[in-house]
Amino acid sequence: MTAKTTPKTTTQAPLASGDGRPARPITPRIALIDIGGITRRNLLRIIRTPRLLVFSSIQPVMFVLLFRYVFAGAIHAPGGSYVDYLMPGIFVQTALFGGASTAVGLATDLQGGMVDRFRSLPMARSAVLAGRTVADLVRNILVVLLMVIVGLLVGFRFHGTPWTDLGGVGMVLLFGYAFSWVFAAIGLIVKDPETAQVAGFLPLFPLVFASSAFVPVRSMPGWLQAFANVQPVSVTVNTVRSLVIGGPVEHWLWQSLVWAAGILAVFVVLAVRQYRRL
Repeated sequence: MTAKTTPKTTTQAPLASGDGRPARPITPRIALIDIGGITRRNLLRIIRTPRLLVFSSIQPVMFVLLFRYVFAGAIHAPGGSYVDYLMPGIFVQTALFGGASTAVGLATDLQGGMVDRFRSLPMARSAVLAGRTVADLVRNILVVLLMVIVGLLVGFRFHGTPWTDLGGVGMVLLFGYAFSWVFAAIGLIVKDPETAQVAGFLPLFPLVFASSAFVPVRSMPGWLQAFANVQPVSVTVNTVRSLVIGGPVEHWLWQSLVWAAGILAVFVVLAVRQYRRL
């Protein structure tokens, strides 16, 4: 007589991490912890290489001094005070140029194998990209605050209420954060730090200099005005300018928010998709 055996039921273990241990289930709380860990890592890198923060601050200071004391006499700004017209553009430019380090940082981590190490760990896949962009947001806060101090020293003054002034600075940081995802996608696509540095700055120059950041758009040729009036840098600069020195803000504010949301919607998806393909 043959004994009847009952098949054993097995419970499938969670996917293993790179070191063979069962991976923990990724919950929103764990994802936030992982993002915080990557953010801390990138901030420590900035602290340990202070020259990175110093040199990223020198460039916008040079722009302030150049436009304030060299070009100001040749540029006629609406309202009469060129330094008040200039500084909102400098704030936005500073946030954008600082975000370009996202592309270089991610490309460096890719080339050095750090991203492969992160991918082998039982951590949220969103942590590497989100942590990098949040760290760059923190750095942007420090650099923009420095530019506010520099602006005050060269004669810039806020003319809005405390709430509109804070709203203007917040708009700068939101726009810079949205563009950090553009640079994240660039860094993941090119994968080489030197190429990422060049590729990151290429879209910035036409957007920043063919905008209302430094000169009124009406001073440009007609064909260029059509582009400058609607592109995201001009719209955001006009919003910040209206908030901090006064003026009708509703027309520009909703456009700025749409641009920031649209950039985030497109490039978060693109960056995450590119990260999954690595």
